[in-house]
Amino acid sequence: METIKSFLINHDAHPEGVYLSHEEHNIYTYDLRFKKPNAGDFLTTAAAHTVEHLFATVIRNSAVKDKVVYFGPMGCRTGFYLLMLDTTLDEVKPIVKECFEKCLEMTEIPGSKRQECGNYLDHDLEGAKEEIRAFLPHII
Repeated sequence: METIKSFLINHDAHPEGVYLSHEEHNIYTYDLRFKKPNAGDFLTTAAAHTVEHLFATVIRNSAVKDKVVYFGPMGCRTGFYLLMLDTTLDEVKPIVKECFEKCLEMTEIPGSKRQECGNYLDHDLEGAKEEIRAFLPHII
């Protein structure tokens, strides 16, 4: 089998930040790396789950909502993937920053009721905000 593109990255040399992972068929996959890989500090599932709900809601209600293909967590719990149509790295960084800043203003977790979420008990609003605050300076 072919090695998938995300496994070709040297994760030990991959610090926090926003990176273009790859582009295919006008879909740009961005790596929003919250934590340095293999450094022992990982997102908790509750914080990551909440970041997913907050950011997905904010970006899908933003001016670029029609360009959003997907936003979700990495299985390794070091960050998230954001897939966008026809959006360059220089364009996506301010969008990501603005959306995360709006996430910090939220006082409730969207989509966190039992009927709306498959793991509604696994959320941490304050933990998510702490992770977002720590990540914001890495968006350069």
